[in-house]
Amino acid sequence: MDGVDEILREFLIESNENLDQLDSDLIALESEPGSRELLGSIFRTIHTVKGTSGFLALDNLERVAHVGENLLVELRDGKRQMDPATTDVLLLMVDTIRALLRQIDETGEEQGVDISSTVAALQSVLDNEPLVQGSDGSSPTTPLTPSTEHEPLGSGHAEVIPEQDAAGQPISESGACAEESQSGIVVRENLATPATAAARVEGPSTSAHRHSSDTSIRVDVSLLDELMRQVGELVLVRNQIAQLAGFESGDLLRSSQRLSLIASELQDGVMKTRMQPIEQLWSKMPRVVRDLSATCGREVRLEMLGGDTELDRSLLEAVKDPLTHLIRNAVDHGIEAPDDRLRAGKTSAGLLRLSAYHAGGQVVVEVSDDGIGLDPVKIAAKSIERGLKTREQLATMTDTEIQSLVFLAGFSTASTVSNISGRGVGMDVVRSNIEEIGGTVEVDSRSGQGTTWRLRIPLTLAIMPALTVTSGHEIYAIPQVNLLELVAIDSSRTDDSIELLGGREVYRLRGSLLPLVRLADVLGTESHVGDTVVIAVLQTENQRFGLIVDKVLNNEEIVVKPLSTILKGIGIFAGATLMGDGQVALILDAPTLARRELSADSMEALAAKRVEAPEDTTSSAEFLVVGVGAHQRRRIAIPLSAVTRLEHIQLARIEMVGGREVVQYRGDVVPVQRLGRVLGADSVESVTEKPTVVFTRGDRSVAMIVDEILEILDDRGAIRSDVTDSGLLGSIVLNGEVTELLDTVHALELVDPLYFSNHDPDADLSSFDNALLAGI
Repeated sequence: MDGVDEILREFLIESNENLDQLDSDLIALESEPGSRELLGSIFRTIHTVKGTSGFLALDNLERVAHVGENLLVELRDGKRQMDPATTDVLLLMVDTIRALLRQIDETGEEQGVDISSTVAALQSVLDNEPLVQGSDGSSPTTPLTPSTEHEPLGSGHAEVIPEQDAAGQPISESGACAEESQSGIVVRENLATPATAAARVEGPSTSAHRHSSDTSIRVDVSLLDELMRQVGELVLVRNQIAQLAGFESGDLLRSSQRLSLIASELQDGVMKTRMQPIEQLWSKMPRVVRDLSATCGREVRLEMLGGDTELDRSLLEAVKDPLTHLIRNAVDHGIEAPDDRLRAGKTSAGLLRLSAYHAGGQVVVEVSDDGIGLDPVKIAAKSIERGLKTREQLATMTDTEIQSLVFLAGFSTASTVSNISGRGVGMDVVRSNIEEIGGTVEVDSRSGQGTTWRLRIPLTLAIMPALTVTSGHEIYAIPQVNLLELVAIDSSRTDDSIELLGGREVYRLRGSLLPLVRLADVLGTESHVGDTVVIAVLQTENQRFGLIVDKVLNNEEIVVKPLSTILKGIGIFAGATLMGDGQVALILDAPTLARRELSADSMEALAAKRVEAPEDTTSSAEFLVVGVGAHQRRRIAIPLSAVTRLEHIQLARIEMVGGREVVQYRGDVVPVQRLGRVLGADSVESVTEKPTVVFTRGDRSVAMIVDEILEILDDRGAIRSDVTDSGLLGSIVLNGEVTELLDTVHALELVDPLYFSNHDPDADLSSFDNALLAGI
């Protein structure tokens, strides 16, 4: 339906559905003329059509519905009894409305459908006058649309064939015939009109145009919820079979891969049925902004961008209250009064912008204003006044951290309490509500320039990507949305790498101190750390911290199951899921972990250390250090800026194409490079999966398999050597050990000769190419 906007499309779909029911109701009303229920249903339908068509400026449609509504009012009020003539003209009205809807659907306009005869017939019945007869003495007929009025049939003009009864005899041309059914109900049928007769001659429509009513159906929401639940169960079964197939080969492996593909496509399809545009939520905001601006004495101009961004329907309702509060906060606290804005050199009308977009597998919703912004000095003073922070604590905090104090319970900068704000129960509720659905809230503000509140919301609550880890004998899942990176430290060097600051363990990650939380200590279980200490670097709100786990298992799509009341009370778990082997894994709630385990005192000591530490402006490059070799381990350095992702890939998933190894990765076929073979090192072959470094340049990717991921280091002050070998650019001493520098360009071109060909002339990939030679 070209040229017709979304609102009109929804109107056409709904109206066509109602008209189908209207036909049945009118026929039933003829046999039950006193039915108030049928009359009420018919009247509501026509009234809705009339009101909406008036709103959409569909004058002809409104005119027909208005006259028909007048007739229905008389029937409803008992001023007129339902008789055959009344039924005929009401059915004629329905046919005319349907013809108008079809014309609008096809052309976007009403022109081409004659409504004068229908309006005249309805008015005649209202005035108790004889119906206007056709030239042949028949009753009024359905208006012709251009597609049936002028369209030629065959090689000449269409000849209307009289409709025949079951015996093959022509039906009387008196305008209608009556047949009595076995139940005694008399059913009247209009004589076939030229339009319908022509349609019979034509047979099925050969037009490529599909009407709005043909492209959508209404489905009960509970059915979609049940489908999503069943898809979740299918994903669990897929994970179980994939785990079993990892130890097999042949038909089972191929069937497992096919099942995985089908399950993923089905999952995407069902999720799309649950998606709704956020515009449905935004449609209510102009009224909210108007009322608030009038109450607060503000002039506000509202802009809404990205309304077509889709979100799971279960999340739309959860976002409604936080979004409304942010808008109220922006109008009341953010945007200044018109006189104050003019004195500040701004326009009298403030700008409030709502925007939504997809980023990093999430939906980001921003509420921005160009108002006064958040003043860190004022916020600090209020926090001291309310006893939320001390002067010593504030002295070690950055402006961004001070601005984030508005999320504390009981905090408010309003000088007076009103029915809009000032009670200190706003932003902390916004944050808790968003975190309940697995999202985060950020604030970015500049004093005097404005504030942006940024909500990061998962696409769905049903299925999410997660990193599975172990602590003790149990498996836990960390949502990928909170995961920044993984750091591995040789356990023999733990004492040197992990420091104590203010009673809190910290790790110096690329020059920054990272507070650490040991998952085993939080859970009160025994840790089983192997030869390598694994730190999962997590980000929650404005806090970054490292979670020490025993072992990393895999990246998986997990099906989120609700927790029991007892587990909910613990507070550090966001849900549960079933693993491929049937074991239950609890999903960690990273924001709650950060707030509970990172005490204010330790964070103050960390901030003070950060302030005291001299800034090192020496340029340096960062390297991902990997290990290859089964008997003699070799340390290989890869420029970190060139690395896209780190994955674990099951070796059974590797397939062959033309003598080259490939793997299916994120909907694409990616060539595989085994680093050990490139460097002539023997590799560990007794494992089922291996860590993999993924490189991406433009639309091309390469998966480089290594034996282990060791650490990430920078080369500040490192000793270098130009002693080299095939596939290397030299060597460097990192963390006290000699590390070989990989010739990444050579290694990537070996497996994909076209990797560095630029298919996009507008793409700026120079930074990527320079990263491969960083520090060499």
